[in-house]
Amino acid sequence: MAQVPQTFFDALAVRAWCGLALDALGRAREEIDAINVYPVADGDTGTNLYLTVESAATAVEAVFAGHEAERIDRAHDGEGPHGTQGPTLADAARAMAHGALIGARGNSGTILAQLLRGMAQVLAGDETGAHADGQGLRQALRTAADSARQAVAHPVEGTVLTVAAAAADAADGTEGDCGAVARAAYEGAGAALAATPGQLAVLRQAGVVDAGGRGLVAVLGALVETFTGETPRSPAPGPVRRAREEHGPSAGSAECADGGGATGLVGPAFEVIYLLEASDTAVERLRQRLDGLGDSLVVVGGDGLWNVHVHVDDAGAAVEAGVEAGRPHRIRITHFGAGDAHAPGTGRPLQERARRAVVAVVPGEGLAGLYTEAGATTVLARPGEPPASGELVEAVRRAHAREVVLLPNDEELRHTAAAAAEQARAEGLRVALIPTRSAVQGIAALAVHEPERRFDEDVVAMTSAAGATRYAEVTVAERQSWTMAGICQAGDVLGLIEGDVAVIGDDVTATAAAVLDRMLAAGGEMVTLVLGDETPQALAAHLEARVRENHLAVDTVLHHGGRQGALLLIGVE
Repeated sequence: MAQVPQTFFDALAVRAWCGLALDALGRAREEIDAINVYPVADGDTGTNLYLTVESAATAVEAVFAGHEAERIDRAHDGEGPHGTQGPTLADAARAMAHGALIGARGNSGTILAQLLRGMAQVLAGDETGAHADGQGLRQALRTAADSARQAVAHPVEGTVLTVAAAAADAADGTEGDCGAVARAAYEGAGAALAATPGQLAVLRQAGVVDAGGRGLVAVLGALVETFTGETPRSPAPGPVRRAREEHGPSAGSAECADGGGATGLVGPAFEVIYLLEASDTAVERLRQRLDGLGDSLVVVGGDGLWNVHVHVDDAGAAVEAGVEAGRPHRIRITHFGAGDAHAPGTGRPLQERARRAVVAVVPGEGLAGLYTEAGATTVLARPGEPPASGELVEAVRRAHAREVVLLPNDEELRHTAAAAAEQARAEGLRVALIPTRSAVQGIAALAVHEPERRFDEDVVAMTSAAGATRYAEVTVAERQSWTMAGICQAGDVLGLIEGDVAVIGDDVTATAAAVLDRMLAAGGEMVTLVLGDETPQALAAHLEARVRENHLAVDTVLHHGGRQGALLLIGVE
């Protein structure tokens, strides 16, 4: 479908830009991965940029979906269309920035998240749309480039930072509407990209342009298309050679800290990334601590939420520094070392793929530990932060198996998981998607998993076990709404069975007991209880005693899910 040009920046323009940028990075992903030399030649810059923008686009779509849900609720209440015209530019810009922040991957993805955050600070500067024209876009691009450079501990020329600065410089010298400004920024970025091999020795030696800068040019090309309807010509990457095959996994890592030209040194062994809830003062201390531990340090974010990226030899120390600063989560540690399964060209044989693996989405750290102990590769889904399809594909790759069973464990992730499975199949993997709708169904499926069975037989057994498990959850209503059990108010305790509200109460224990009684009325052999961090301490003992007293032949298993959103998950097999 042809893109309808936007004449100024509004929420629809943000939405269109995110979608077009995702498409552009999807087309260029393999090319960008192939020219990934700096700061580490691990061939994933294009993938990381794609995942970052996918998270931003998902967040923007969620804002539009939320406004549509509000419109429907108002219509039910007879309030009419007042106040339901859709999200504002500020709403969409903030969602874009937040989505990119929580989904940022790798060095370039983290910098791109800060670029989008810098733009959002201008675009969402007020609620009147004063920054929606060409002048506002010029200011947004300048703020983006400046804030990204400030987020990098030791900026290096010839990287995405150089390309971003050139885009802002070109925009500054351009008058006109958003289309004219976007085109000038794109052309300025393209010229700067072509010059990067002359600024960074490792690029010149590999015969490529900077991969992160190439990705930013693709994102700016999508901005041009948003405002003009025209797709600009992609810049030529030059003689592309896959850096990992030419130079090994450590090529370029010596320049991370100071931008020097030597390439013979071995860089840090690990990439560490995590989200961090912390104050500005604590983050400033963290920057100093991490700068002493490694290189490629990028800390982006603000308002209490940060994305931290660093390359270190001591991954544990980097995480401990985050714990001292605040509350780190979504911790990801990637090994760059020789012989790693994802680093070909090191002179050692690649790690052989396992025969079969299970990849599961889990709602809390506690369940992530349980699934991991059972041999599954996990993807953590925090409240309000569902994983994107690219994140699931990455987990399937990380499992490093010829056959993969995928457990989404959420009805809302069914289409996302299906898209991930299809992409993994296109890469030559055999993937079976079991449509689990709750983590307790996933537990049941994992309990009967037998890697030595034929793949089809194993999938049938796991599907049967999941299907034989009824599921429920106890949670707290965030707002007034219509439900199958009547109208609930914000703060009410809700008991959902198979996804539908069955009980509305004002007491967690009473509501949980009522839900459990309804589920066991149809029979059962085992009850699984998964408690969240905010669940009352005495609830588990009360429910276990209730099962013992009223259902003598039913066993109860208790797990602690951590910060999982729902107060309680219940499974009955």
